Amino acid sequence: MNFFTATGRYIIFLGKIFSRLEKRHVYFPKIMHEIKEIGMSSVGFVAFISIFVGAVVTLQVAYNMVNPLLPKYLIGLASRDSIILEFSPTMISLVLAGKIGSHIASSLGTMRVTEQIDALEVMGVNSASYLVLPKIIAAILFNPILIILSIVLGIVGGWLAGNMTGICPTQEFLLGLQYEFIPFNIAYAMIKTVIFAFIITTICAFYGYNTEGGALEVGQASTKGVVYTSILIIIFNYLITHLLLN
Repeated sequence: MNFFTATGRYIIFLGKIFSRLEKRHVYFPKIMHEIKEIGMSSVGFVAFISIFVGAVVTLQVAYNMVNPLLPKYLIGLASRDSIILEFSPTMISLVLAGKIGSHIASSLGTMRVTEQIDALEVMGVNSASYLVLPKIIAAILFNPILIILSIVLGIVGGWLAGNMTGICPTQEFLLGLQYEFIPFNIAYAMIKTVIFAFIITTICAFYGYNTEGGALEVGQASTKGVVYTSILIIIFNYLITHLLLN
């Protein structure tokens, strides 16, 4: 598929997802299942990464602040803004694109090549809406929770690194966290997260849903989904930052 063909098919796919919806009681248990499948299963993974990367961010900020005239609380301030504005919403979304996206693409691809999707269509079910919409809703609802968790644990990891190494005592670090805090930064992070969640689920679902062939093609669809999702996250990260923070 070239760029224009893929874009057109993707738009048609989105239209199919949001048309001919099933009754609400059909979606609710599937949404709960998807929250557990693609959301709850990522909590430990996100927590582990956030703590250590938060610590690394603090150490790198302290390493670059070699001027003794700069107050140490700036370490906490710079770490806070780096984690809230970029690390948690963008980098964690890229990580989730690999974990969640590959799962979505491979599961739908397997259903396609084993003709389970065709069976749904024969029964008169809108398979795109039935299979993909719960994943979209689950990701949009739960990914912001994961990002908030990542922000909190990233800051905790930064505090632990600064305190244990002595480069930024607790009092200085907490002062930096509170200094000139802008609440809109949290809203900015959540806006990015919701958009990235939509991109992750729909792009990977598109490639999985349209898989043709066998097991080899399922793997290829999963790879394409993750790669193109990551590219779009980077592009939209720039666009959203330019629109909201410029």
